[in-house]
Amino acid sequence: MNVAELTPKEIMPGYHGKLIHGERISWAFWEVEKDAQVPEHSHVHEQIMHVVEGQFEFTLDGHTKIYIPGDVVVIPSHANHSGRALTNCKLMDVFSPVREEYK
Repeated sequence: MNVAELTPKEIMPGYHGKLIHGERISWAFWEVEKDAQVPEHSHVHEQIMHVVEGQFEFTLDGHTKIYIPGDVVVIPSHANHSGRALTNCKLMDVFSPVREEYK
């Protein structure tokens, strides 16, 4: 499998993901349009986000920071979080357990 060959899905407005699912994890490669937002939410999944390109404003449990390429955020299960792309961005997320709704 090659990520370049995967067909992206627009999971929410402005978030185009190429998704790979294992038995216990989901791995998402996102291309995010400038100003696209993820409203505050939480989920059972533990999540690790990595900023590959661009600037991404991210709020975790009420604390907001601007993340740049190379930054990583560990998001615990059930933690409230939200985000907004300040520029066009490329992000990677890993989720455990599998994000069934992304299949």
